[in-house]
Amino acid sequence: MKPRPSMNDYRPVALTSVVMKCFEKLVRDFIISSLPSHLFMDPLQFAYRQNRSTDDAIAHLLHTTLTHLDKGRGNDVKMLFVDYSLAFNTTIPSLLTAKLEDLGLHTSLCDWISNFLTDRPHSTIIVTFADDTVVMGLISDNDERAYLEEIKHLETWCQGNNLLLNLFKTKELIVDCSKKQEQHYQPVRINGTTVERADSFRYLGVHISQDLSWSHHTNSLAKKARQRLYHLRRLKDFRLPSKVLRNFYTCTIESILMGNITVRFGNSAKENRQALQRVVLSAERITHTELSDLQTTYYKRCQTKARRIAKDPTHPNNRLFSLLREKQPGKHRNNQTNT
Repeated sequence: MKPRPSMNDYRPVALTSVVMKCFEKLVRDFIISSLPSHLFMDPLQFAYRQNRSTDDAIAHLLHTTLTHLDKGRGNDVKMLFVDYSLAFNTTIPSLLTAKLEDLGLHTSLCDWISNFLTDRPHSTIIVTFADDTVVMGLISDNDERAYLEEIKHLETWCQGNNLLLNLFKTKELIVDCSKKQEQHYQPVRINGTTVERADSFRYLGVHISQDLSWSHHTNSLAKKARQRLYHLRRLKDFRLPSKVLRNFYTCTIESILMGNITVRFGNSAKENRQALQRVVLSAERITHTELSDLQTTYYKRCQTKARRIAKDPTHPNNRLFSLLREKQPGKHRNNQTNT
């Protein structure tokens, strides 16, 4: 039975003036430029950084999982998807400014940040902590000690930084190709409460299943997109021009079909890809325009992302790419052999 929602599941609306938002960005850029690159941020922190996105976080998570599973039949992966209760509301400005001072920021700037954050818990410009956290345990030979120890460290860190874990939303997912029995796995307990295990979890907008298939996620996308086709047909009934219909499709339907496409589309089953493509074909008949093919868009976006990662040595996935050297003009390889 789904647990009842609590007040911690809701967030109040916090509005900031346009001028103040611009000033926040100026201060943020100054802080980033002032911090040493090797001290600024964990390389596996994909939020609030250039050339990083949810696709990168999901791709790194899945690549690490599959690489470990390929190393041996006895390997499995445990993922703890952590949820925090009102993470930004519980931020203590004095703790934050103390950490910024340790990184070398001027005291006057730290005092200004502390004053700015006081009674303003929803400022996310300075707080560069993304609360979508996953603790991965790469298990071999049923040895879960490192995984459980890391969870203990997380629990201790949360206590020291005034962060409260939402144990109703924190879930554990186990990826095990050897089909072991569930009783072989040691349950995870945090603050005396056993963490619930799930068959799938929605992480950064993507449903990750324990068998690493994309059927559940693509079926959800297809259903949502087909529902919005109804509104597209209604607009056509009002005899709106094709340009308006196409704009509506781009904003409300294509955005669903293209979301995280570089992560999931290539590994989706053929029938799932066809189900999504049928939505595109239906939209073409309604709008009487040619729309972007999913397969073509997938290839183009993968190529663009690969180039960006290959040019960014700080990206965690940079080591996976090796660009070929450009051929020097006027130089040709001599394939002739001496006889």
